Amino acid sequence: MQEEVGVIEGKLTDRIPETALDYCVDLYHQAPFHFRISRKRNSKLGDYRFDPRTKSHTVTVNEDLNPYQFLITYVHEVAHRRVHESNRRLKPHGPHWKKEFRELMLPLLRPEVFPENILRALARHMKNPKASAGADPILMNALRQFDSHEKKPTLAQLPLESEFEFRKRRFKKLEVKRTRALCLDLKNQKRYLIPLMVEVD
Repeated sequence: MQEEVGVIEGKLTDRIPETALDYCVDLYHQAPFHFRISRKRNSKLGDYRFDPRTKSHTVTVNEDLNPYQFLITYVHEVAHRRVHESNRRLKPHGPHWKKEFRELMLPLLRPEVFPENILRALARHMKNPKASAGADPILMNALRQFDSHEKKPTLAQLPLESEFEFRKRRFKKLEVKRTRALCLDLKNQKRYLIPLMVEVD
């Protein structure tokens, strides 16, 4: 069973720009799903899951996102839900998803929805969307200007060879691999892949 009509609207109100609300509710009606607002997750901004047992679709978006990032993440996950409907075997962020995401974002790329600096970064980003906004430093920097709370720098913002602290451990950033960075734990000398969007000290 999917969300009631008013429930999805209630969950989105005050979390996305008001000018995008009707459009986002319409996207839900076209391909319904369970919608959950999740606590902050360091590894991802949102998520789409399909449960083959119950045949149910679930979209989650982190609660700590500013309205513009919440909107982009919501549409990103709705694109996954729609691609899954047409073909379950497609790559999660392959050409079909990129095309779907671009098409769903297009009606939102206007100054009534996004501020000018985000609009410019988004227009560039949408030419070849990444698996995560965190993998696009220009877009992330534009979005972070609208965060209501003080944020630490993200791993994406640090240059290679930088040392940083994450989860009370010291690392060195060695190499970028799509949405993660290969990092060296300076204590045990082991290498780890850490998401680029995590905040670091």
